Amino acid sequence: MSADPVLYEMQGPVAIITLNRPEKRNVVNLAMRDGVLAAWKRFDTDPAARVAILTAAGDKAFCAGRDLSEAASGHGHGFIPILRDGVSVAKPVIAAINGAALGGGCFMAISCDLCVAAESASFALTEARVGRAPIYAFWLNGMIPQKVALELAMTGNPVTARRAYELGLVNHVVADGFLMEKALGLAMNLCAAAPLAVSATKAMIYETAGLEPQAALAAALERFEPVFESEDAQEGMRAFREKRPPVWKGK
Repeated sequence: MSADPVLYEMQGPVAIITLNRPEKRNVVNLAMRDGVLAAWKRFDTDPAARVAILTAAGDKAFCAGRDLSEAASGHGHGFIPILRDGVSVAKPVIAAINGAALGGGCFMAISCDLCVAAESASFALTEARVGRAPIYAFWLNGMIPQKVALELAMTGNPVTARRAYELGLVNHVVADGFLMEKALGLAMNLCAAAPLAVSATKAMIYETAGLEPQAALAAALERFEPVFESEDAQEGMRAFREKRPPVWKGK
């Protein structure tokens, strides 16, 4: 495997982004950080890339957080490239978790839009155990019960993939060895839908979180107006009437 800290490959319309420091439990150093940022930019600007899968090399750890050996470099909050925190990606992203997702690595996983985990995967917010703080734990409000969020964030105790699924942090749990098959299948499900509708839905879900129903509806209508008026909307109706698969143009 390449020595590059981040790998990028295309499988049809799916971009696969792989954290590639398995011997270091895929901890994020400066080189990996820059590689992930470059990968997100490449994915978001490539019209041929419809969905991204974020995964990791090896089977021990998806990502064990920040490389603390570089912690004196002056990078504080924002060092780990976490989606929706200064990293904007309009298209859908699936996390494929094949090991331990710890600290910032856990937040990298749950910041993705969808998450598939192998049976052997686990999730833990370990910051408090090394004198740091799980800043993004506020995201857990509304995602999981408050007392569970407090236990995870304050103790650093891990939860299994099955428990994460029960809590709603994970969409699917699969047997080890079938992780990428499931993630790619889910990616192709997304690719079957109109790209404008998918991107608008993603934006709408995040934008309306916590809003009152009337405000949420207004925001949703504004977000979806370009979708309703798109060529793809007309193509979708034609394809339905003609009983054929639609041909999406993304416009």
